Amino acid sequence: MIMLRSVVRPEKVDAVLAALMEAGFPGVTKISVVGRGKQRGIKIGEITYDEIPKEMLLTLIKDKDKDFAIKTIIKAARTGEKGAYGDGKIFAVPVEEVYTISSGIKEDAGGNIEEVKI
Repeated sequence: MIMLRSVVRPEKVDAVLAALMEAGFPGVTKISVVGRGKQRGIKIGEITYDEIPKEMLLTLIKDKDKDFAIKTIIKAARTGEKGAYGDGKIFAVPVEEVYTISSGIKEDAGGNIEEVKI
């Protein structure tokens, strides 16, 4: 399993969520974040804004779907055809285990499922 952490422009969130839903990835967690990239923020006149608002979308996918899901996010989050500074980043991180709180079910990266005894 892979956790995709996508940091995107706030105005692109709805397009990314719709694209993920249409592509078969309905499970997403959205978090409002602030930060800056290589450009070190934005300078407008004499004022520098070094904490730019973004949205982080967390999506858990199967390993085999990684490339398709990443392409889906890039296509929906990119500004114009060639993109622009500040369009965001996608971080792909392996996930070893997932626990469902309500059922106590544990699923590992190999697809094995077991009930957690509490």
